[in-house]
This record gives sequence, structure tokens and C-alpha cells, in this order.
Amino acid sequence: MTSPTTFPDTAIATAYAAAERPLTAVLDAVPPDAWDRPSTCAEWTVRDVVRHLVQTQREFLTERGVDLGEEPDVDADPAAWRAHAARVAAAIADEAVAERAYDGFFGPTTVGATLEQVYVWDMVVHRWDVARSVGADPALTDAELDRVEAGADSFGDALYMEGICRPGTEPPADADRTTRVLARLGRA
Repeated sequence: MTSPTTFPDTAIATAYAAAERPLTAVLDAVPPDAWDRPSTCAEWTVRDVVRHLVQTQREFLTERGVDLGEEPDVDADPAAWRAHAARVAAAIADEAVAERAYDGFFGPTTVGATLEQVYVWDMVVHRWDVARSVGADPALTDAELDRVEAGADSFGDALYMEGICRPGTEPPADADRTTRVLARLGRA
């Protein structure tokens, strides 16, 4: 089942939708008994990955004055991702939200730029984590792999700060592009 969420035609909305739809498709395909399986993220279950996505996006946006309503309960229903994604989509439909300026980790930026650089990137990477953890195909496109590589480049050494990514690993010499890109993030 694909996402019923509709998005406005703005840059951040388009980027968010492009990451949300395939992520939601992967989450929709997670078997009911797989939510508590270990994920590829150390010490996290598949459910923990979804909780992370919801909580970090909510924290970022609410700290910048965006009202996302009551937090969906991922523990009770991992499909709560859908409600969260719809609320984020509604928030970023307001260009004033996307253009809201603030001082970020890397300097002056906007809510939309950070949402795209960090949180859309995170959705693509964690789609791979969930899919791999439940034996599904993450089906990362070349454009998504470009996004992951560009994001990793933009983070510099911060990519390997605690809680972000593990140190990169050396992929096999004959590895495909997906394996090479994800190995850079400590995923092999």
C-alpha cells in the first residue's frame, strides 16, 4: 500500500515526498512479527528505527515553532509513521515554515534546507536499514544514492559523531554502488 499523503509543489515538499513514499511502502510491508527484530542499527529494533525517524523530525520541527499535534505512538502502532508524515507534509506546505531561518549546526540555514539535508537523507538511509532488517529490497535509486553520497560529503567528520553513523567499512572490490555507498556509513 502506498502513501495517501499529498504534498504541495515546493522543493522541500517534493524532496520529502520522494523519500516518504518508498519508506512508507517498505514500512507497510513489514510483517507484524518483525517490528521487534534487531535492525542494522546497533542496539535498535525495526520499531526503534521508526521511532527515531518520528522523534527526531518532531524534535527538530517543534523546536522551531512548528505545531505537529500529539506525537503518534510508534510503540502501540508502528504505522503511526503515516500520521506523522502527513503532519510534516501539512507543515511544510506553508512556505513560511520551510523558509524560517535559524542558526544550525553548520551555520545560518532554513528549516526547509535542514529538513532536506538531514531528515530526508535520514529517511533514505533508514529505509535501507528497515528493508535489510526484514529481508526486503530497499530499492534505492541512483538519485537516492546521489543524495546519500552528497549528504555524507556535506556532513564531513560530523557524519561519524556518536549517534550518527558508525565508521565506514571497506566494501568488497566487486561491490555494487549501493553496497559501496552504504559501507561508507558503516553499513555493510
